[in-house]
Amino acid sequence: MLGMRKLFSFRNRWMAFLHDLLWVPAAVLLAFWLRFNLTYIPVSHVDAFQHLIVVSLPVQAITFWYFGLYRGIWRFASLPDLLRILKAVLLGTIISFVIVFIWQRLENMPRTVLVLYPLILILGLAAPRMLYRWLKDHHLNLNRLDSKRALLIGAGQAGELLVRDLQKSGPYEAIGFLDDSNRRQGQEIHGIRVIGHLNDIEHVLKKYDVEVVLLCMPSSAHRVIQNVVDTCQKHAITCRTLPSVADLADGKVEISRLRQVQIEDLLGRDIIDNLDNSNIHHLLTDRCILVTGAGGSIGSELCRQVLQHKPAKLLLLDHGEFNLYSIEGELLKRSNNSCILEALLGDIRDIERMSCLFERFKPDVVFNAAAYKHVPLVEQNPAEGVKTNVLGTCQLADLAVEHGVKKFIQISTDKAVNPTNVMGASKRSAEIYCQNLNRRSENTAFITTRFGNVLGSAGSVVPLFRKQIEAGGPVTVTHPDITRYFMTIPEASSLILQAGSMGEGGEIFVLDMGEPVKIVDLAEQMIRLTGLEPGQDIEINFTGLRPGEKLFEELFHDAETLVATSHPKIMLSDSREMNWSDIQQLLEDLRIASGKRDIQLLHQKLQQLVPEFTPMKLDS
Repeated sequence: MLGMRKLFSFRNRWMAFLHDLLWVPAAVLLAFWLRFNLTYIPVSHVDAFQHLIVVSLPVQAITFWYFGLYRGIWRFASLPDLLRILKAVLLGTIISFVIVFIWQRLENMPRTVLVLYPLILILGLAAPRMLYRWLKDHHLNLNRLDSKRALLIGAGQAGELLVRDLQKSGPYEAIGFLDDSNRRQGQEIHGIRVIGHLNDIEHVLKKYDVEVVLLCMPSSAHRVIQNVVDTCQKHAITCRTLPSVADLADGKVEISRLRQVQIEDLLGRDIIDNLDNSNIHHLLTDRCILVTGAGGSIGSELCRQVLQHKPAKLLLLDHGEFNLYSIEGELLKRSNNSCILEALLGDIRDIERMSCLFERFKPDVVFNAAAYKHVPLVEQNPAEGVKTNVLGTCQLADLAVEHGVKKFIQISTDKAVNPTNVMGASKRSAEIYCQNLNRRSENTAFITTRFGNVLGSAGSVVPLFRKQIEAGGPVTVTHPDITRYFMTIPEASSLILQAGSMGEGGEIFVLDMGEPVKIVDLAEQMIRLTGLEPGQDIEINFTGLRPGEKLFEELFHDAETLVATSHPKIMLSDSREMNWSDIQQLLEDLRIASGKRDIQLLHQKLQQLVPEFTPMKLDS
């Protein structure tokens, strides 16, 4: 097969070479004909005509080959190919006329021919190439008849690359651009005109009989995407989008990368562009960094972002073998051996394993993302939740102090505020412990970050809804009024790094989660994004609140005071001081209650540690 390709390539190059050589005598002939008003060449000028052909053919053949006219492919002829033609023709023309001058002093050589010949030859070489590309780009074939009329949103670089690819191949025919830039109005990109602003979309959809809308704005604000999607849904028009800037890191914009708009595109927020990378760099670069729960949603993204700051060593700790294997494999491809990666199987509840790990690697910074976080499951298995989220975290924090860790960043949740479930109470207990341990530690700074739900994480409502919709419904929502905060995993992780670099010890940083989202609205939006109608094609059923579930989440409780920080998306909450001996006694009581599986005692001790905890009543 490879041999056949080489044969075809060889054949095509020689055919192109022959085509160009034939244009040399043709250009000489046309130049003389034009000089003599398309009549016969006078006998007195025939020798000059013949001499020019005899000299030009070998000279132009050499310049054509020298300037690489056959390295380019006609299918993709472009400006560099035109420049090569210009150089080859002009140099060949100069050499040819010099030789003819030496040979016969340019006798009977019309001066007009000296100008017409190179111009005609350039046109003869360039025009077929450009025409061939134009024919290919504009699909003069039967497939074009089936293409859908597409409106492109965004006339920037991504839009230009996409329309270029559309003209080469694809199921869409671009009929115009919409863009909010005033200077682009009326301009054309590859023959496709900018026909209005984004607020003209409704009028344009009707006027141009648009069948599909293509979003070409990878870095656009999510409210813009929401407005476009809402308009498309109103008119029952398909809307597709290019991936985000992060997903387009390789710079390739192709038809194959267009996908359906997803709920993450609508709920995510604008790209964070005001991170203090110098502080984050100082925190991570050339340091030994330990990430617990490295195989989880937040833990794995933290590892990706930490790796970008070139730590000396990155320790990946997780008790799940497959998740750990997956993130290690991914990071090994990204690191290019610039950082030592250590994949460590282990549970933060295992004191012997954790002690050995700290003793061997001596981490400088710890990000503790290991936790049981699924509210109903922890409610059904409260002892396991306490063992990991409270006891495991506390002994990890103690080891950090013992081994001189510089910063310990505890990753918490909005469910720790006024908790009604064991998961929230256990995370709040860990917050309290870390804050109070910070007061007793001279060398280790303990910093807590608190935020809400992350889109796409394991156990999130979004993948659950997606599966239910794919199965034909119904979509199950616990309560018609339930709301939640949402944040993308990369945004949460980058803000964790920012908070970790800002903190000096004892702080609880509360990440700005924007406005809460009504879950029933989320379900309806996801159904519509698949082209279906809620209540008609897919039913929404309300199942009632689950054990420990709240109608709405809070990011801080009444006893806390939030103050602004240097970053607009990070707030600072004050800490709660407790008697250290009381904390130690309560932890011992929790250890005993967990060992005995005494749920009532467990709730009681959690309430003493977290007075605002209001547990669900136990069944009789």
